Amino acid sequence: MMRSQKHTKKKKWLTVLLIVVGLSVVGGGAYAYSVWHSFDSAVKNIHKPVERKQPVKRAKEVTVKNGDPFSILLLGVDERKNDKGRSDTMIVMTVNPHLKSIKMLSIPRDTRTELIGRGTVDKINHAYAYGDVEMSMDTVEHFLNIPIDYYVKVNMEGFKEVVDAVGGVKVHNDLEFTAGGVTFPVGNLTLDGKKALKFSRMRHDDPEGDFGRQKRQREIIESILDEGASISSLWNYDNIFDALAKNVKTNFTFEEMLGIQSQYKDIRKNIEELKVEGENEWIPNESGKNIYYYSVKNEERQKLSDLLRNHLELGQEMVSAGQ
Repeated sequence: MMRSQKHTKKKKWLTVLLIVVGLSVVGGGAYAYSVWHSFDSAVKNIHKPVERKQPVKRAKEVTVKNGDPFSILLLGVDERKNDKGRSDTMIVMTVNPHLKSIKMLSIPRDTRTELIGRGTVDKINHAYAYGDVEMSMDTVEHFLNIPIDYYVKVNMEGFKEVVDAVGGVKVHNDLEFTAGGVTFPVGNLTLDGKKALKFSRMRHDDPEGDFGRQKRQREIIESILDEGASISSLWNYDNIFDALAKNVKTNFTFEEMLGIQSQYKDIRKNIEELKVEGENEWIPNESGKNIYYYSVKNEERQKLSDLLRNHLELGQEMVSAGQ
């Protein structure tokens, strides 16, 4: 796939807030009312507020209806039966309607940092296992020294239902590999829900490791948005909304989603992807067993913090010493 084509697909990311608002293209009459009613019911199930124990790093609350810059933490959680799971995908997005741009930063799951609210240094994706969305937001806030205003949590295990609801996804694979008994050749692929889940989970045979898996997960979700926004998918809206209600949670309200549609509709024209630069490190735990971490120096944290704080139109601040 050409670089320009990939860039165009990445511009659809913000619609994870949700396939939803794009349904304003639907016509009037009983059909439109039925879609709207189903959407309203789904949003009530999707909406889940958070109670932050740590104060958000803001002097005043963000107001979407006024067009304020804001940030989102996207969590891809691998939840399975009887297992709360960990946030294997963590992406921070800062949105600035004045600059009509988005900055998107993927944080590697093994990043070593302090878990805020627990008082220990560990892998950043453990924050979700110990303290759910709240600890994840607090920990990422501390790591980057930026406010985290909103979250969107996606259950990657159950998201295969969403893939099937939109009729499958189209992806471009640049690495041949086998996962879960399925071989994925190089090239353009069409995947059902089960294959999409296997495609998105593989990382051990990828030279890029966790970065490669995050890239595949982003492509799956972007393709879901492409397929979900198509006219043909509107005839299957009940199944789509039902799958979203089961597998997506966010603290965005219905009114804020509508505010994003009216105030931020041009932002997808300019998306910049950022990367956390770090080093592979093995550190012994209390029992002497070496544990793998992705270690990030304070200079790198400061650089990323400055970029994101500027994009949020906040003054620069020094990140805390250590992790």
